[in-house]
Amino acid sequence: MISINALISANNISVIKNEKAILKNIDIQINKNDFVSIIGPNGAGKTMLLKCLMGFYKPDFGQINKKSNLKIGYMPQNINITNTMPINVSSFITVRKKFDKISFKQVILETQIDNIIHKQLSVLSGGEMQRVLLARSLLNNPDLLILDEPAQNLDISGQMNFYKLLQSIYVKRNLSILMVSHDLHLVMVSTKRVLCLSNHICCSGKPQHITKDPEFISMFGKDMANMMAVYQHSNSHDHNQNFIIGEENN
Repeated sequence: MISINALISANNISVIKNEKAILKNIDIQINKNDFVSIIGPNGAGKTMLLKCLMGFYKPDFGQINKKSNLKIGYMPQNINITNTMPINVSSFITVRKKFDKISFKQVILETQIDNIIHKQLSVLSGGEMQRVLLARSLLNNPDLLILDEPAQNLDISGQMNFYKLLQSIYVKRNLSILMVSHDLHLVMVSTKRVLCLSNHICCSGKPQHITKDPEFISMFGKDMANMMAVYQHSNSHDHNQNFIIGEENN
């Protein structure tokens, strides 16, 4: 059974490959209006956890439950686009998607791609491509948006703009977000909960608490933990900030 406020939950799931535990005894629950970020080193199993939750990969052990009729929007790390692929932005967003004109217009305006809607994918910048992928993931009006390293190929300015856009969509649509990210400085000011993964869950909690956790400090180092704590505290007192600090509403 899944609790009334939960959209998706994993109970004690494990994935074993070549006698190695990619994921070990993972418990996670994503609730309505949640914003959860998964962080951890390379090879920690972050992408595999997303695949299991979405049903792309069946774990060797454990159970995954989803809310009935749950709609998930997925934004992958990237896609391979070649100059020989003759498809424009509009066609890419809508291919194999059920949508109406109102929903299409809404995501175009939300993701700020109305000025590139007729461009070929092959000529887009990194920032434009990420917004296009985001638009496609939103077209079916999802209850849960899942993003895998959505800003990994962007410079710091592009990262900040993307996370600002994502935060705006989160607030306006009142959906839930589950995101894998390496951008610790931005995760700390845009997320309700942070989950540290290294094949198993090392620690989890609110951003303002997790930087003090010994497991977080062991994973990222004392200097990084101190810097993130100061950064998060500083932003929580900046009333003109672009991000909304992740606090529970109740």
